[in-house]
Amino acid sequence: MDMNEIKEIFFQECEEQLAELESGLLKLNDGDRDPETVNAVFRAVHSIKGGAGAFGLDDLVSFAHVFETTLDCVRSNKLEPNQDVLKVMLKSADVLADLVTCSRDGGSVEDSRTRGLVKELEALAKGEMPSGGAAEAPKPAAAAPAAVAPTDDSGFQPIPFSFDDDFGGDDDGKSVFEVTFKPRRDLFSKGNEAALLLRDLSRLGDMAINCDTDALPALEAMDPEETYFSWTISLTTDKTEQDIRAVFEFAEWDCDLEVNEVAAQAAEELPMVPVPFDLSALDDEPAVAPAAAAEAPADAKLAAAAARVEKKEAAAAPAAAANNAAAAANAAGQTIRVDLDRVDRLINLVGELVINQAMLSQSVVENDASGTSAVNMGLEELQQLTREIQDSVMAIRAQPVKPVFQRMSRIVREVADMVGKSIRLVTEGENTEVDKTVIDKIAEPLTHMIRNAVDHGIESPEKREAAGKDPEGTIKLSAKHRSGRILIELIDDGGGINRERVRQKAIDNDLISPDANLSDEEIDNLIFAPGFSTADKISDISGRGVGMDVVKRSIQALGGRISISSRPGLGSTFTMSLPLTLAVLDGMVVTVAGQTLVVPLTAIVETLQPEASAIHSFGANQRLISIRNSFCPLVDVGRILNFRSTQANPVEGVALLVESEGGGQRALMVDAIQGQRQVVIKSLEANYTHVPGIAAATILGDGRVALILDVDAVVGASRGQSMKQDGGALKADVSLAAAG
Repeated sequence: MDMNEIKEIFFQECEEQLAELESGLLKLNDGDRDPETVNAVFRAVHSIKGGAGAFGLDDLVSFAHVFETTLDCVRSNKLEPNQDVLKVMLKSADVLADLVTCSRDGGSVEDSRTRGLVKELEALAKGEMPSGGAAEAPKPAAAAPAAVAPTDDSGFQPIPFSFDDDFGGDDDGKSVFEVTFKPRRDLFSKGNEAALLLRDLSRLGDMAINCDTDALPALEAMDPEETYFSWTISLTTDKTEQDIRAVFEFAEWDCDLEVNEVAAQAAEELPMVPVPFDLSALDDEPAVAPAAAAEAPADAKLAAAAARVEKKEAAAAPAAAANNAAAAANAAGQTIRVDLDRVDRLINLVGELVINQAMLSQSVVENDASGTSAVNMGLEELQQLTREIQDSVMAIRAQPVKPVFQRMSRIVREVADMVGKSIRLVTEGENTEVDKTVIDKIAEPLTHMIRNAVDHGIESPEKREAAGKDPEGTIKLSAKHRSGRILIELIDDGGGINRERVRQKAIDNDLISPDANLSDEEIDNLIFAPGFSTADKISDISGRGVGMDVVKRSIQALGGRISISSRPGLGSTFTMSLPLTLAVLDGMVVTVAGQTLVVPLTAIVETLQPEASAIHSFGANQRLISIRNSFCPLVDVGRILNFRSTQANPVEGVALLVESEGGGQRALMVDAIQGQRQVVIKSLEANYTHVPGIAAATILGDGRVALILDVDAVVGASRGQSMKQDGGALKADVSLAAAG
């Protein structure tokens, strides 16, 4: 593996660490004070800094170091993570993400932006608020005594002390630190070594060590992968606590570490028993560490080092090393990174397998009238196995929507600051999984909607207070599975849609006539019209007439639907219904005027065989079907798609009751139903051209090309809406598309 590949892995891990950082900070912002949450946030920044240092990314390292220092104050309870502190840290997380992006793709972050945040972070670390006021912590030097750490496994307890004491460090400015260090099971499997850590610690000053061996079991009960020793070290040095912790920075999460500064007189009273600890040999031979005879090795590496003193200890080293290597291999084998192109190729091959299996089944059925042959039965098992393989392969691409939702948090913060509003984003269902292609393509429309909600939906704090609302607005972003699709809702508690203003703007822009009689729902949906905007002036956020129409087109391009509901004074809800995957779908194969179509199964509520008494005329050429004491418009699919010039007789066909976003229920009339099956989606636009009313195409088991119906477009056309795209006329040669 060359350096570029290693660097790419580092940036992939950075994305995971940044997501962990964002998630942790948002939890803290919501009042979570779990120490593990704070540690997770600190670890994320710490890991990014360590990896960046290995690649010489100085700007990233410098900013991460300052950020990490402030987070360490929170971790040690010296700084209270209140709203003001977390606001600075969330901004710092944004800058850290930008620095990672620039380090990967080139470019730079605005220098004044990083300098300003560095000053704010440094002020917080010193106990000052960015505005100049005092933070709630850290405490002044003459405040309360430092907390006494609990007794650790070594049996030693840090000595209580107060900064008020007359005694301090040595006259030459040196301080005395008590360091307790106990490795955990994972420390050695990750390439760390206790002897090397202690050697580096000894370089900071004069050191006395006590090794606690009380936890060492009998030889027959010993686990070669477990750790049994701990060390208590007295270190006299002119370095700071941060310098001491830096020695353990790549091992801190795999050990129990306590660093406490103690007074010189108190240090003399510690029951320390200095142990001969000459680690100078390690400077020349990093892989071998000599140890005192009293110190039994904690793992294979220390056993090898101690072999110079006690040869019989070395016999256990190979077995322990093998066990550690196996444990590391098992841990590393839990997940693997696979290039997305390889997954796509696998999915395409599985899709072709499904098509060929369907063709083979069709051929056998046509040549076996009884349908009971061994070949036929084997094909049924093959069909089930193929379906399971396809589901498993599709699950590989499934990813939670959490990364996209977390990205929206930053947008809310930035836009809210620009417009002077206080807004809180609440997310639900972040672990809802969907195809990665869908995730990649919903980020842009979601960004438009979030910016629109912040700028237009949520009122100013003054207006909210006047209306009896909380000055802080709330935007809720949720995701959930429903009927084989993913439902994403964006809800704000703002002022809702001003329908009078929307209507007037639509009249001014010649989108509707002044005498048009529109329902509230139709007025709300005017905001999706191209070029529509209610902004009074153009700004960096809105007012250019581009936004919600782009959102609708983007969602429709994914085979999805978007709808809106609004209550004046209470807020608005945008609902997006998207397919879980863009590769396969379950559909109903139907026949319309000699053409074979596939209707997505998720849109079908039920199928009906119309009776003459249930059909009613309405207007000049409209028909209704009576379904359980209610009337539903009857839509002739063949007539809408220009497959035929006259309306078919409903009694001779089958009605599919479908639901369309924003259009209610409609009964689609087709000639016959061939059956239900899972089909592989093929892009019609990529292979032919756009056909109005058609979403995509597929290949059936007999080799024919079948068109997948765009239910929303057909229902919209039945209500008088045009199915034209980019000004093109409705194409009558759909059969040509099917043939090609």
